[in-house]
Formats: sequence, structure tokens, C-alpha cells
Amino acid sequence: MAVHRLDLDEFDEIDYYLMAIHTSLEDYRLAYFINKNLPINLSKSKSEIHAQTKEGEANFSRFYYYDSEKAVSWNLIQNKNEIISVSTNDFQNLFSNETSEVSTTIHLLPEFKKVDYFLKIDNSEETVNFTEIQQRLNSIESIAAIYAVDTNKIKSKNNLIF
Repeated sequence: MAVHRLDLDEFDEIDYYLMAIHTSLEDYRLAYFINKNLPINLSKSKSEIHAQTKEGEANFSRFYYYDSEKAVSWNLIQNKNEIISVSTNDFQNLFSNETSEVSTTIHLLPEFKKVDYFLKIDNSEETVNFTEIQQRLNSIESIAAIYAVDTNKIKSKNNLIF
């Protein structure tokens, strides 16, 4: 009797290009400057990216554009988000009810803690010139650095599936 095996590496192929962006801009301002410098029209997506970690739950903002001529999807994704949890003291007396707020920073891709945003470009192998994109985005004054991310080194790839 023959044994049939399914190789799951075929389903693990990465068909996107990922750029890391370091900036102090808010997400909507960054999307505006990217739209101004590239021939795309990123807009705020209603479906944010939900992530569950041991610290808690977080939603990361997402700006999306689909180029129907080239069949390319563009996603601007927030990497850092703060969650605020309220904790009460174990010792409470009759007259005080002390609570304290604890702020915790959660990252969409924890191995890139210094990155503020990611620009994910799907199905773009032949149609997009990445060095030109990088040069155009480097011309934005508020962007401190932008560079390509080696997708083989990402440990939390599942967070980029949406």
C-alpha cells in the first residue's frame, strides 16, 4: 500500500514584499504622505488587525489600497500599540479604593520592536520597482528610515495574514 504525503511548504510561500518604516508620524499623516509620493490611494480600512498576546489584546490600524490594473494590494500596518489595563491593589481597606493604570506596548511583529509601521505589498513581483518606492518614500522628511525586511527572518508570519 502506497503512502501519500502532503508537503505543506507549498502553502508557506511568501508572495509579498515588506518594508519597515521608522517615523514619528501618526498613521493617517503617513498614509497621506505615501499617497502623495506614490501613485496609490491608501484609505483607512474598517477591518483592523487583531492580535492576542500574553499581555492582552490589541488592534492595529490598517490602511489599504488595491490596484486593479496591476492586481497589487498595498497595506500600511501599524506595528506598535499600547493597551492600558486597570489593576486594583490586593490590599484594600474600608476608606480607599486604589486602582492603577498600567500601559503595555504590544507589537504586531515582536522581533521588530523599533519599527513603527510596515508597508506590505502583495502580488508585486513583476509590476513594482521596490528601489524606486524606497527612494520616493525616503524623500518624506518625517521618515527617519525605510528598508526592506527579509521575510524569511520573520518568526510571527501568521500576524501578517489578513
